[in-house]
Amino acid sequence: MALDQSFVGRTYPPTAPYEVGREKIREFAEAIGDANPAYTDTEGAKALGHSDVIAPPTFVFAITFKAAGAVIEDPQLGLDYSRVVHGDQKFAYTRPVRAGDRLSVTSTIEAIKSLAGNDILDIRGEVHDASGEHVVTAWTKLVSRAPEGA
Repeated sequence: MALDQSFVGRTYPPTAPYEVGREKIREFAEAIGDANPAYTDTEGAKALGHSDVIAPPTFVFAITFKAAGAVIEDPQLGLDYSRVVHGDQKFAYTRPVRAGDRLSVTSTIEAIKSLAGNDILDIRGEVHDASGEHVVTAWTKLVSRAPEGA
């Protein structure tokens, strides 16, 4: 069953703030194999012109995808998550994510398309810090595969 087009433009309430920690950034950088000192060493980050360590660009996916859960779990939307695969991800930064940031995400359904029986859902996550400054916009594309034989 195709997702309801009337959900396009629907915005969900902002998430509770997520506090970005130095250790989380370091662990993430290690997990992706990036030894950039901007991600792991406060003094190294300062030498590169940052006030503190910054997060690798894909770090924010963890909080934006969690925020997209409000869309995914919306019973009125009717998305069958057991059939969902991650289709695409992109980010547009205003500034890097920094240790100590308290970030909130507001998710909006940007598009719903049907293609060959599959539903394609585009979710935009606007990430702001505690002062309301825009940090990054993240776009997540989810594909809900058509049932077998459909």
